[in-house]
Amino acid sequence: MSSNPNTYDALEIGQKVSISRVLTAEDVQTFANLTGDDNPIHIDAEYAASTRFGKPIVHGMFLLGIISKALGRDFPGPGCVAVNISARFLRPVPVGSEITVEVRVAEKIEKYRHIKMRTYIYLGKKMCVAGDATLIPPGEGQD
Repeated sequence: MSSNPNTYDALEIGQKVSISRVLTAEDVQTFANLTGDDNPIHIDAEYAASTRFGKPIVHGMFLLGIISKALGRDFPGPGCVAVNISARFLRPVPVGSEITVEVRVAEKIEKYRHIKMRTYIYLGKKMCVAGDATLIPPGEGQD
């Protein structure tokens, strides 16, 4: 059995965790280097200044990666496995911004012993990303 206390039986609808992080130009460049996604809208300030955004914006997939980290390391945490993650990108996140990621238990799916989470990323009070994640919670099928 997993040592993580956030098992299917222990998790409750409405439980949530929020974490904050600043997304630096170095973070964005590292993501671009790792993935090969060097779209200048993300890493070239001069190019980005000529776009509708006026400055570099964080890759959407990098933002999803931070949601994945929040689920896998923070809540429900180590031992959980994502079955599905979906998201809507509502507004851009400028490079250098501090974001807040919120993950919340929305539903318990007894048939599969999965957890459905709502996932959000905020820039101040403005929602930038909204989505869902279905997870196998810690301890399930790991006995």
